[in-house]
Amino acid sequence: MIVRKPTVIIYTRDPDEDFLREICAGIEEEGVLYEIHSRDADMDELAFEAAKDSMLGSGIGIAERRIAMQMAKLPKGKNVFELNDPRFWQCRNLGANSARAVKKMPFKAIYGENREMSL
Repeated sequence: MIVRKPTVIIYTRDPDEDFLREICAGIEEEGVLYEIHSRDADMDELAFEAAKDSMLGSGIGIAERRIAMQMAKLPKGKNVFELNDPRFWQCRNLGANSARAVKKMPFKAIYGENREMSL
């Protein structure tokens, strides 16, 4: 019997290790668990499948230096956030946002110079 834990799923293909570390740190800061698995697919497919496979409905796909956050009920390619060659703070906030989506909390800023988003 396979027991699934309530985690944010992260599917990767040749990820930038520094980006991955920052994403995981953002998720941890929000007190949510995560799992990392390697797969051979493009970023949209990785994010879509991660969200679908997550018991929490929140997933992240990382293909090299491209990252997407997806929610289970959204169609493939309609990512909540998508980053190309991001800064470290953006990776950390994207990770935090994947956990905040589950906790129904306001998102942190991902784009622009502001690091916090007030809602």
